[in-house]
Amino acid sequence: MSDISLIMLAAGDSTRFNLAVKKQFLRLGELPLWLYAVQNLSSFYNFKKIIVTSSNISFMKKFAKNYEFVQGGKSRMGSLKNALELVDSEFVMVSDAARVKISKNLCTRLLENIHNADCITPALKVADTTLFENKPLHREKIKLIQTPQLSRTALLKKALQSGEEFSDDSTAIASVGGKIWFVEGEESARKLTFKEDLRALDLPPPCGDIFTGNGFDVHEFGADRPLILGGVEVHAKMGLKAHSDGDVVAHSLGDALLGASGLGDIGELFPDTDERYKNADSMQLLKQIHTQVRFCGFELVNADITIITQTPKIGKFKEQIAQNIARILELSAYKINVKATTTEGLGFIGRREGMAVLTSVSLKYFDWTR
Repeated sequence: MSDISLIMLAAGDSTRFNLAVKKQFLRLGELPLWLYAVQNLSSFYNFKKIIVTSSNISFMKKFAKNYEFVQGGKSRMGSLKNALELVDSEFVMVSDAARVKISKNLCTRLLENIHNADCITPALKVADTTLFENKPLHREKIKLIQTPQLSRTALLKKALQSGEEFSDDSTAIASVGGKIWFVEGEESARKLTFKEDLRALDLPPPCGDIFTGNGFDVHEFGADRPLILGGVEVHAKMGLKAHSDGDVVAHSLGDALLGASGLGDIGELFPDTDERYKNADSMQLLKQIHTQVRFCGFELVNADITIITQTPKIGKFKEQIAQNIARILELSAYKINVKATTTEGLGFIGRREGMAVLTSVSLKYFDWTR
């Protein structure tokens, strides 16, 4: 058995995919697409090491403790270069998470030809007439290159030292004089690039699991500024003490979203020791949290917010707060419910020293089949 490591590139920003969720976090059953792709490919060969490039290492580690994760770069080659630093095997197989349906036959063809060249590459022939600037090309001479590609590690590392951007491993290997060997590719190994590509791939739909998260936040009265709740000015002078603008509703909702999605807590993302968040607009921080939650494959089912305060009276602001949250997060208003209560004069809230907010949210996986 040859000495081979596997690199799965899964740090892309999905700019061409045109959906709120990053394609590597689409759920296939209960698995994120990137993990589905790794498990599929690694079932065909006992790789020495499995390395996944990531834009969110702490989150992706929760799915697979037995893989190694490395921060993705600004480009495909940047990500690959970072991952290669962890490779100590003679050969390395590199694939893209977006090629989620690699077959055993394709993997076998690569492995069977491992000693024929410095890079073994799957390629498809072009069947249709092909034009470039309205002039026909010799389609017999054209190849559509796919991944995974199997390369000699030392030569691939050498090629990437130039700093040049290559679209794939074979062109990098060729740039330093390496030999390329082509094997037959497969239509099923097509890359998921645009959302329309989902229709051409027979992938399992996301499961119907529901995820619940709670958020609780407390702040003391006494800041010389307006009291802001859910982005709405509730009182001109009863400001809350906080590093940011003290919007306790936004903080509680943000923590609930992070809890339900498994993305940590608001203090990790926006620490109160960071001057960038001094007097920050908490609704904009909430918007960033919601964007990250959606990137990772979730969508909000509903949020239930309870504001706990003795003063001021919140009743007349509840609907406005709910509407504003829905507007900022680009959600239907019925998904946000706001309640208000007191502590009947008990505790620090009853003594009018501060206020608290308790939030519960439910999330589900983004349904890409719709």
